[in-house]
Amino acid sequence: MTQKNFTIGVLATKAGVNVETIRFYQRRSLLAQPVKPFKGIRRYTERDVQRVRFIKQGQKLGFSLDEIMELLSLEDGQQCREAKEMAQRKLVLIRERIESLLAMETTLFNLVESCTGNTDSISCPIIHTLLETSADSSELKSIFYKLA
Repeated sequence: MTQKNFTIGVLATKAGVNVETIRFYQRRSLLAQPVKPFKGIRRYTERDVQRVRFIKQGQKLGFSLDEIMELLSLEDGQQCREAKEMAQRKLVLIRERIESLLAMETTLFNLVESCTGNTDSISCPIIHTLLETSADSSELKSIFYKLA
């Protein structure tokens, strides 16, 4: 069975990304750059499509490109325990992020509810709260900056 070969543009289309994404992955050593034949065009295979899709799926799950690089080195299935440990660590981080977002949502909801939206001379509780939150007062600041 021969593998079909195709150009970088076709690879990008098949993988659902643009050509610059392919080149970026190559610069980051996530995707090998095929040898360019003399006066020819580099050719890619279905394996390259699968690899790009793997990278994109990893990103959708919250993995960084460095973490995806590590997962790609485990993809042969021989190190499932290591992959599971990485996924468990990522899950903990995602749950922490969700907790922070929920706290942020609650704080912001309460601020919105306390604001009448009037343009009279009454102090706006949203602006007042943000102004009163000093560098020493970490409650609101930690909620807003915990995700940074």
